[in-house]
Amino acid sequence: MSNDWYYVHQLALLAGFRLIVLANRIGCTDNFSRALHDRLADGLACAMARARSIMALQGEQVCEPDLEGITAFQLEGEKECFNRFQITLLDDLEIDFATREYRVNNGEWHYADCEGIEISYPGTIGLTDAELGGLGPIIRDISHETGICISAARIVCD
Repeated sequence: MSNDWYYVHQLALLAGFRLIVLANRIGCTDNFSRALHDRLADGLACAMARARSIMALQGEQVCEPDLEGITAFQLEGEKECFNRFQITLLDDLEIDFATREYRVNNGEWHYADCEGIEISYPGTIGLTDAELGGLGPIIRDISHETGICISAARIVCD
């Protein structure tokens, strides 16, 4: 496939997977599973919006002269964001080892517990296939086909 059609292909894949997630949501028996499906569908919609934005900038670049290079700059930024795009279904843990701080789900920064010379940070554990239900295979397929990383983990403290 030529590079010209890459984002059209990605958009088609993402739209198809979003439909699969929404269809699979019908069989959910609890609120937790429904919430995971909703978050995944929302994340895929965001990825689709990013792909549409890239395609619009590509079209603008072809149709209009970009003497100042602004469109090219925006296009490269959008492509970089799309390539780093990640969907977080449950908890997100960010650790700053330099300051010994961490935050959960983009909340406030907290200092890690320091007992002597050992620093104790919270960790994450992935949801099991039983907890993910029918989403497990779908998540693996999305990651494999699109290259988008999908995190389905919960925070644990020691």
